[in-house]
Amino acid sequence: MLSTAAFNALLKTLEEPPPHVKFVFATTDVQKVLPTIISRCQRFDLKPIPSDLIVLRLKKIAVEEKIKVTDAALACIARMADGGMRDAQSIFDQMISFCGQEIGEPDVLDVYGLVAAEKITALAGALAAGDHRKIIQIVDECDESGRDLVRLLTDLQALVRQALLDAIAKGGHSEQLGGATMTTEQITRLLDGLREGEGSVKLGLSEKINFEVTLLKAVEASRSRAIDSLIKELTSLADASAEAGSEDSEKKKT
Repeated sequence: MLSTAAFNALLKTLEEPPPHVKFVFATTDVQKVLPTIISRCQRFDLKPIPSDLIVLRLKKIAVEEKIKVTDAALACIARMADGGMRDAQSIFDQMISFCGQEIGEPDVLDVYGLVAAEKITALAGALAAGDHRKIIQIVDECDESGRDLVRLLTDLQALVRQALLDAIAKGGHSEQLGGATMTTEQITRLLDGLREGEGSVKLGLSEKINFEVTLLKAVEASRSRAIDSLIKELTSLADASAEAGSEDSEKKKT
């Protein structure tokens, strides 16, 4: 949040620092830091911490503090932390304040408005199957129980992304979304539809309606075909038909 003038004032200190002083700067918006500052620093880009490592650390804390917490609850906390150990520990501390010495998954879900992993999987399966009725039903259930639909959209995107990576690894198809076979193109269009609706869900007047519209639009997008892929298919069919016709004519001549 420093202004350019403030950065320039800081630059004077960085150019001639006291011999006993070491500066450590941390930021999540490195693009806002002036190049003259960055050029005088050793830069280390820190990656998000994997969820399994966050869970292991929280388990260690739970043992030391004599807290009984289920693996599912720790997985929810790690999911909320988005790769940040400090955030995970803060959330865990808040859960201890709310729930005392015993913490279960329903406690975390209720306090932070999260949706259970099973329901997210069910919603992803409904999207893949194009089951509009099931989609609306799950959204109604989540809304009535006070769940965070913005967070649900984020978790849903993460699940669809995993299916996309699975499809790429398996040569173009995946069955991770509820068992329905989807191509790489279909999953990409589904993920893109979910991404396009982020703004309306976060900032729109009706979060629930915008969320439902985003899901339904994403379903329709995943079921549509790209023009270039259709042209390629038609071209290949035309070529195959032409080859078959030429072969028949050659046989007639002989």
